[in-house]
Amino acid sequence: MAQQNKEQKIRRYRLLLNDDSTHQNLWMLKFTKARAIFTVIAALILFCAIFWCLIAFTPIRTFVPGYPDSQTRLEALQNAMKIDSLESIASRWTIYAENLRRVLDGEETMKIDSLLRPESDSTGLIDPMLITRQDSVLRKTVMKEEQFNISGAQARVLPLEGLLFFTPIQGIISQGYDEHIHPFVDIAAEVGTPVKATLDGTVIFTGWDEDTGNTIQIQHTGDIVSIYKHNEKLLKKTGDKVKAGTPIAILGNTGKLSSGPHLHFELWYKGRATDPTKYINF
Repeated sequence: MAQQNKEQKIRRYRLLLNDDSTHQNLWMLKFTKARAIFTVIAALILFCAIFWCLIAFTPIRTFVPGYPDSQTRLEALQNAMKIDSLESIASRWTIYAENLRRVLDGEETMKIDSLLRPESDSTGLIDPMLITRQDSVLRKTVMKEEQFNISGAQARVLPLEGLLFFTPIQGIISQGYDEHIHPFVDIAAEVGTPVKATLDGTVIFTGWDEDTGNTIQIQHTGDIVSIYKHNEKLLKKTGDKVKAGTPIAILGNTGKLSSGPHLHFELWYKGRATDPTKYINF
């Protein structure tokens, strides 16, 4: 009975690292079976957490099979825009067909001034008054949203990955982007090369600066601003509307901070400098 009531001794283990020539103990670890199991489980949890963070918060996730890359997301956005256009065309043809039927029956036609999806009444016909009310609400909403929109662009705002940037100038990147030291890029090219707008927008600044020479700034939709410095000549003035690919300046070497013919190009998104090389091939 005494042996049965006697506590079982906890079995301890020891992991040694010895010098084979001197038999000196270099490292030793004592542990029990429970402690070893706990350590292994904790290490696995930590490894899984680190692996998950790498996949979730770093560009490594783009290498995971099935994860959409920037090109796939761009194609999805373009397809969504095409679907919207097709729905508008289908609605227009529906109204056209209804008007054609009314003309043949001698009835009053509807006003085709809206591409909103019409609602049908119990007879299955489109209510003209409903379309008129919806169109009025839409017009007021659009006018309110565009009241201070100097770019005058589309209401649809796409992320940077979904935009098609036009290359301002083809050349060699003489100095790349650095978030803290050099938050822009310098592209070297021949003097006289046209500098072009990277997106549709409105010129918000043109002028001369002693350090940066002839400078032009363009406001785009989605809180995007592009800046072009060290130009030989400016082709646009403040307030001008420009399209992507439109020449806005001539490449030069103006300003004290310029050491050779090049374009100093900055891309700002929501008030923060962004690396243009992620979206533009120079």
